[in-house]
Amino acid sequence: MIVVAGEALIDLVPQGTGALAALRPALGGGPYNTAVALGRLGSPVAFCSRVSYDGFGEALLDRLRETGVDVSPVQRGAEPTTLAVASLDADGSAAYSFYVEGTADRMFALPAALPSGTRAVSFGTCSLVLEPGASAYEELLRETAARGVFTALDPNIRAGLIPDPDAYRARFKSWLPSVSLLKLSAEDAEWLGGTPREWLAAGPAAVVVTRGGDGLTAFTRDGGEYTVPGERVEVADTIGAGDTVNAALLHGLAARGALRDADLAALGPDGWAGLLGFAARAAAVTCSRAGAEPPYAHEVAV
Repeated sequence: MIVVAGEALIDLVPQGTGALAALRPALGGGPYNTAVALGRLGSPVAFCSRVSYDGFGEALLDRLRETGVDVSPVQRGAEPTTLAVASLDADGSAAYSFYVEGTADRMFALPAALPSGTRAVSFGTCSLVLEPGASAYEELLRETAARGVFTALDPNIRAGLIPDPDAYRARFKSWLPSVSLLKLSAEDAEWLGGTPREWLAAGPAAVVVTRGGDGLTAFTRDGGEYTVPGERVEVADTIGAGDTVNAALLHGLAARGALRDADLAALGPDGWAGLLGFAARAAAVTCSRAGAEPPYAHEVAV
């Protein structure tokens, strides 16, 4: 079982140009997309979050159930669902503004336990920014790592939600001793400062940096560095592409029996090339479709 911990929200995606373009609601949130992608790839997966009782919340849970995601760890609340208004540039890249005050996902509380058989837990995005839930997710990260469970972190920076960048950067560094696999985009890496080697020295067994269509690079604690090119595809938009990479890495590691820190270094050049290539193919499928629509297992080979 892979558990994905973090927010579920509604993306409002413009269907035209201009500030008053019609908005199409789409199910989203980085962790939510990761859980859906894992379910579509065939991994046993559970989602750990707090979801509203409103109509959006019901739709979010319905899709998880349809995808085979275990929703038993999901907390519920009367608060509204978070909204993210997307804007797309000419190459399909998305930027977001958020409506988060008093919403359900930021009221997440530390769960008493995770599902039995949990082998990995994935964290990231807005859930590690918005209090009071951020502190609960942070505590879950530390507790999970302390029990020897594999942990993955995708910070997926949303700068508009971070009022004190320096404080967040310091907090990010404090998480690294509890992280097994750090995955982040080149843009996130630039915003955070530091280098993969510096982050590896703080704790993770591997760091994967994504560069959009230019591919992915993995850095390992033993000095390894492995790169694969991106898969060329006609891009509809990039919504959910990074979340798909996150899911593909976890799915691929599970398929290889490598959800332990020591196993990441043992993958070697061929293992990392196969894993990163799988993640690149999965992300390309997502980019070829509008919205966060990650691939099913039959569309990509592990």
